[in-house]
Formats: sequence, C-alpha cells, structure tokens
Amino acid sequence: MTGITLLLAALVLFTAWAAYVDWRTGHIPNRLVLFGMAGGVLLRAAVALLEPVAGLSTAAALGRAVGGALLGAVGCALVPLLLFRLNAMGGGDVKLLAALGAATGLRLGLEVELTAFVLVALYAPARMAYEGRLLRLLGNSVALLVNPLLPKSRRRDVPEALLTSLPFGPAVFLASLLVAVSRLWGAG
Repeated sequence: MTGITLLLAALVLFTAWAAYVDWRTGHIPNRLVLFGMAGGVLLRAAVALLEPVAGLSTAAALGRAVGGALLGAVGCALVPLLLFRLNAMGGGDVKLLAALGAATGLRLGLEVELTAFVLVALYAPARMAYEGRLLRLLGNSVALLVNPLLPKSRRRDVPEALLTSLPFGPAVFLASLLVAVSRLWGAG
C-alpha cells in the first residue's frame, strides 16, 4: 500500500466519522477534529519516513511533512473562516476542513474542499425545492449578499428562523470518497 493510498483511506474513514457525528448532532466536536489533525500529521510524517525522497535527509523529510501539514491547515481554513465570519458556515466545519488540509496537504485538501462546496451547492437548492422553500432561500441569500452594501436604513432583516442550515460533514465525507476514488482510479 502506497503512502497516498494510506492517506486517502485514513481521510475517508475520518471524514465518515465526522459526517456521522455532524449528521446526528449538528456539531463537529473539537476532540474529533484534534484527533483527525494529530492523526493526519503523524500519518504524513510516517509516510515521509517510510517513502523517502531521494536526496532528502530524514530531518528534511519530517520538516517537509510538518510544513505541508501547516500549509494545508491554513490554506484549507481560509475561505471557510471567511464564511464563518459571515455566519454562513459553522466553526466545526472550518476546523474539520483545517484538519483535512493538515492531513492531506494543501493541494489534495483544496480538491476535497472544493468538491464538498460543489456538492452542497447542488444539494441545497434541490432539497429546498423539494421542501417548497427554494424561493425563500433565494430571497434570503440575495438579502444576505446585498445588505452589507446598503445603508443601514435600507437593509432587510433576515430573521434567524428563516435561515437554512445544512450539516457540512456529510458533504466533506462524500467529497473525500469521490476524490479518493478518482485518485486511485486514475493511478490504476
């Protein structure tokens, strides 16, 4: 089993666990995210030691793995953190994506993250249309986007009860699974 296969398998298992917890409770606990982040960094370090790059010392390989984990965590958390600040995403989701970036590195982490956002962007309107709430969702979305640009006297209040919330963990799991399958399929 290659290092990337091991990382992808661990990623799918971790995100499956996070998706289950998020689906059941609506929250992603800090201890789960910390476990995933620590496990991911340790797994990256182990892969770096077991699959050495020619001409790279052990210390350099470990430094590269840890640096890649740090870059992945920060890079994968930037957009979700902005969405969190705009009240468009939960804090647990931000931490989950940061842990995912730490475990996989920036490139693979962003691939999974983008895939998860696309999946939610496809699922949410379909669900709202099925429930007969699509037009209200679109109206609230426009208000949330336009309100910061308007003077306070012209802003439209969007009551908290009318905002729609979806668990993001299942989308991250499905995205991880899709990316893992496409990576392994393409490698074979």
